[in-house]
Amino acid sequence: MQNRSHPGKRLFVLLAGLCLAIVCVAGLALAVFWAPDKSVEELTALWAPAPSQFITVNGISVHVRDEGLRDDPAPIVLIHGTSASLHTWEAWVAALKGQHRVISMDIPAFGLTGPRPDADYHSPAYARFMLDLLDTMKVGHFIIGGNSLGGEVAWQVAVAAPQRVERLILVDAGGYAFKPVSMPLGFRLARMQQLSWITEHTLPHHMMEASVRNVYGDPEKVTPALVERYTAMTLRAGNRHALGQRFQQTDPGAQAASIKSIRIPTLIIWGGQDRLIPPENAKRFNEDIAGSKLVMFDKLGHVPHEEDPAATVAAVKEFLK
Repeated sequence: MQNRSHPGKRLFVLLAGLCLAIVCVAGLALAVFWAPDKSVEELTALWAPAPSQFITVNGISVHVRDEGLRDDPAPIVLIHGTSASLHTWEAWVAALKGQHRVISMDIPAFGLTGPRPDADYHSPAYARFMLDLLDTMKVGHFIIGGNSLGGEVAWQVAVAAPQRVERLILVDAGGYAFKPVSMPLGFRLARMQQLSWITEHTLPHHMMEASVRNVYGDPEKVTPALVERYTAMTLRAGNRHALGQRFQQTDPGAQAASIKSIRIPTLIIWGGQDRLIPPENAKRFNEDIAGSKLVMFDKLGHVPHEEDPAATVAAVKEFLK
């Protein structure tokens, strides 16, 4: 008598085998790409040498560098973007600190500063944080600049406290609603809440490298040392979880109406190859901020100050004359 298995049973066996295979592959991937958090103490020796210091602001230990002329009446304050750190400004600081006091910092959720206790990563909260930091440092008047998220924070500080801001520098800044041509892979994954456990405990090297290359106009300029730095800052305890929270709180364009109120001398620097915040946004800033100056670098990407610091800081020096 011929033994024939029921079609339903065969399908069940097939599906069970498929599920087992998926679980095995997922387990193997987790084992290969597992990357636990690193404490700030582990990272400080390599990534926070002098003149780095940590300043407590509203219960947050903030990684800060305060360099250059101590008697400068209006220091230059530089704010990095999403998933970056104060290290992104090192070449600009080196070029400016001979004539100015230059203050850079890791803003909450990023770099060695890490998460906020209240997990508030809305842009206005960042602007309040910046003013609180500068108050703590007893800095009254200042020139403020920022890249991407940092640029959005910079102009919001200018709106909130125009009497304190001497000049404004926007580098591929956020502010308007926009549609990316391409978004770094790490950002895309961090926005998916259903993948949060995986993205907070793994960090494939190729993903980090691809994400950094994505924001450069010339990806060949991305070095292993650069990828190592971005990786180290991402692994800082709590940063990956905070990044997901930041994306859930992001509302591009929510404060854009106030940009037209800015009456401060403003320099707009933009990379013509920016695929995250397209160059059309540079023109909007230029139109909305009366008297602003726009300098476009056709071959550079979303982080032009990092990709070609010499060319971009030359535009800043000219603006500051």
